[in-house]
Amino acid sequence: MRKMFYPALLIAMLTVSQPILAAVDPVYTGFFSNEAIKGYDAVAYFTEGRPVEGSDDYVFEYQGAQWKFASQQHLDLFKANPEAYAPQYGGYCAYAVANGDTASAEPDLWTIHDGKLYLNYNRRINDRFRNDIEAFIEQADTNWPEIEKK
Repeated sequence: MRKMFYPALLIAMLTVSQPILAAVDPVYTGFFSNEAIKGYDAVAYFTEGRPVEGSDDYVFEYQGAQWKFASQQHLDLFKANPEAYAPQYGGYCAYAVANGDTASAEPDLWTIHDGKLYLNYNRRINDRFRNDIEAFIEQADTNWPEIEKK
């Protein structure tokens, strides 16, 4: 009887947990953190043209994630208009979203295009994304609403 119980229990657990595992958070934070962009300052990409680590002194809760900033000024700018500074697709890899999926993104693999911030998974993917950015953004914009619903 025990031999049949454990496989059945495992199947039941996987079946019940599958929808939970497939859920997409509105902002990518990783598994062990609640920090957007791995703690980097979203505003700095626009004001300083580079990724800058945020500080625990300047934190704002937005879309269920903690956003860190390097200064009070950056925090204030973000609070006034988070949509202007937050990365597209919740900070998930833009290339992955264009391909109908999600993947983590690295703070140092970024592009600002038409006033919007895009992050990507690795250097190769980031280069590929930049080589046909208009097409990838168009496809990602189409895919993102469905991906968000997962």
